[in-house]
Amino acid sequence: MKVIDFDFHLPEELIAQTPLSVRTDSRLMVVDRWTKEISHRRFEDIIEYLRPGDHLVLNDTKVLPSRIIGEKVTTKAVIELLLLRDLGEAVWEAMVKPSRRVKLGTKVSFGNGILEATCVEELDEGIKHFQMKHQGIFLEVLDRLGEMPLPPYIHQKLIDQSRYQTVYAAHPGSAAAPTAGLHFTKEFLDRLSQKGVHVHYLTLHVGLGTFRGVSVERVEQHKMHKEEYKITNDVASALNNAKRNNERIICVGTTSARTLESVFQKFGEFRADRDETEIFIYPGYRFLAIDALITNFHLPKSTLIMLVSAFAGTELIREAYREAISEKYRFFSFGDAMFIK
Repeated sequence: MKVIDFDFHLPEELIAQTPLSVRTDSRLMVVDRWTKEISHRRFEDIIEYLRPGDHLVLNDTKVLPSRIIGEKVTTKAVIELLLLRDLGEAVWEAMVKPSRRVKLGTKVSFGNGILEATCVEELDEGIKHFQMKHQGIFLEVLDRLGEMPLPPYIHQKLIDQSRYQTVYAAHPGSAAAPTAGLHFTKEFLDRLSQKGVHVHYLTLHVGLGTFRGVSVERVEQHKMHKEEYKITNDVASALNNAKRNNERIICVGTTSARTLESVFQKFGEFRADRDETEIFIYPGYRFLAIDALITNFHLPKSTLIMLVSAFAGTELIREAYREAISEKYRFFSFGDAMFIK
């Protein structure tokens, strides 16, 4: 399967640069996998498609201000780190710019020495491991020194940093937001609960596995990066009951979907679990865990568009994206939503 098969031309003006003033004001494309029908609604209209007894699963990870800019201790060269993953014992995995300036043993200082990072391992594609030395609590240091890691296609400054967090973000650890969740407000989630929709939370810390581009020619050659997830016993039990009762499990975002599919593949059912996943879902994959998906419009040739193509069918997603471009939907992180049922 060729990566180029998941390419498409997107006019630059359709890349949403800023979030809407009201989260639920996004547009919603509804894609029916069975009838192949595509319809155009507002995001709040999704309540009409959700039924009492449905199970809505959201990712409650919290984005860290994980973009930090410092200087090489020896030469004062400017170095940028994007922190990707906490490996334990004060060691972090990070993407480095410019990578060539940082070798094994290189020390980088941030905030006039408040934080110092020493390279202890070099991987490929600009990824390296750093031993962190800092004054005080690390997350407080990051809050002081770090910036929100907005995607490179967003060129406008984000005035309100909270708009790159979901309203239910609870567990710090992500290098990017689970953007399908940005459409929800607490009030709208309350409305869904009042309708009888069961709302559940799991955690997957979004890292390189989710947002790294695909640089190989064939899909099968791409290797996903590990991301940490956690699902509790209460959520696993509720979702097992949903399976037994033929109730729908609806994931908000590809990260929630990948987590549930990983757990179900591992155990043959849902169980409380804390682990890492490098699951790569592309056409030909047989979904075991989920029945419907709420997602955004994704980058060309990305693993995310491959996942939604696996779920809805490649031709249907191609048609949906052609229609989204024709109808001038807003794309990517701050863009509009799609409900695939």
